Amino acid sequence: MVIGKVVGSIVSTRKSEKLVGNKFMIVEPLDHMKASTTSTNQFVAIDNIGAGIGEIVLVAQGSAARIGCGCENAPVDAAIVGIVDQA
Repeated sequence: MVIGKVVGSIVSTRKSEKLVGNKFMIVEPLDHMKASTTSTNQFVAIDNIGAGIGEIVLVAQGSAARIGCGCENAPVDAAIVGIVDQA
């Protein structure tokens, strides 16, 4: 899992039918969570829990993301699975 901050949202009117009705947020990993091999500092995550811009979130990636958001058959690589109250 990664801890990151929601820095924006994505609007997509055309997408895979398995993603219709889902919200997408731009997440920036906190400095100490960034992988040294990552070429970018931000990524898109599906959000089924209602995170808002500026909130610190827990993000599952890979197959755990699909399971965590209930989208086992959708093309999901990252999913917001929690909002951090205190770290």
